[in-house]
Amino acid sequence: MSQTISEPTERAVQDQSNGPRMSDDQALEALRTMQLIREFESRTMQAYQRAKIGGFCHIYTGQEACAVGTIMSLEKTDPVVTAYRDHGHALARGMHPSACMAEMFGKLAGCAKGKGGSMHMFDRPNHLYGGHGIVGAQTPLGLGLAFACRYQLDVMGSGEKRVALCYLGDGALGQGAFYEALNLATLFSTPVIYVLENNGYSMGTALKRHAANADRLVDRAEAFGVRGVEMDGLDVMSLYEQFRPVVDDCRERQVPAFVDLKTYRYQGHSMSDPQKYRTKDEVEQYKEKDSIARLASQLMTPKDDGGRGILSEDDWSAMQKEIKDLVKEAMDFAEEAEAPGESELTTDVYANPQPNLSPQSVYGHGVKNPLL
Repeated sequence: MSQTISEPTERAVQDQSNGPRMSDDQALEALRTMQLIREFESRTMQAYQRAKIGGFCHIYTGQEACAVGTIMSLEKTDPVVTAYRDHGHALARGMHPSACMAEMFGKLAGCAKGKGGSMHMFDRPNHLYGGHGIVGAQTPLGLGLAFACRYQLDVMGSGEKRVALCYLGDGALGQGAFYEALNLATLFSTPVIYVLENNGYSMGTALKRHAANADRLVDRAEAFGVRGVEMDGLDVMSLYEQFRPVVDDCRERQVPAFVDLKTYRYQGHSMSDPQKYRTKDEVEQYKEKDSIARLASQLMTPKDDGGRGILSEDDWSAMQKEIKDLVKEAMDFAEEAEAPGESELTTDVYANPQPNLSPQSVYGHGVKNPLL
């Protein structure tokens, strides 16, 4: 089934028309980070096809502007949590490509010691609190992170206003936990921003086949008193200029928000997806709006012609080569890194065995606890 993802409404565009302009340095950094994600995901697909990466693997190609434009709007200490299509967010948040790739290879040098894999990137130093594999499960966690920020501010007197970003896909809109989180976010005036990366498909089901009133998803948030805004997730400069004021408002007033980002993924839901639910023509249609090509063109176009005029073709070629080399180094690092030993099986678990407890006291009579 082919479909066309709706553009942001005129109301949404007017709602955020006076945002801060992305500086030239920020624009170049955005281009570099998006290209890093694109190259990283290309290498990830190759590694998966060579069976170097196991389990499920969800590719972010096409959606780079979403993570980059929104995360650039944050402060370094603002917490971020996301779903299982999380490599792009990890890189945009500052994770080193080697730590990210090693995690997918299941190596000890990975960001979670190889225990999380593709769907569970976690980077405490950069305040990334995980990718999460259960659909919608990250939405109450995003609320909890924001509640902690508010608690530290109001009760513990940290003196620092923060916001939490929680990403979700359109498939998570059918989960009750999300609406419970929206309800509590309003009741407790909690600074969480729910970012819907609306790529038009819940796995292989088109948005309009699984979501009622699909053209007005922001109404779902507004029903709980949460401000809802639609934005173009394929134009990183426009996105930053619209998203930054939302972040600033939520930070200042300590309130929640919901942002519907219109985007598109070029690859299937996961690496095992045959993509029979959409046509090649549809994919090509969105590739013509590619966020990286658009930004590179804007930066190379002379100022007299409405561009920035800060990037030459040679500069762009050199940037691409530098990124290719960096990601190749990450691949080599992941290949050669040490695999975790058996001792790691009992570390970093939610609860460690307590030798003083008998199997009966933990599991009941006649049932043996395998950890004791």
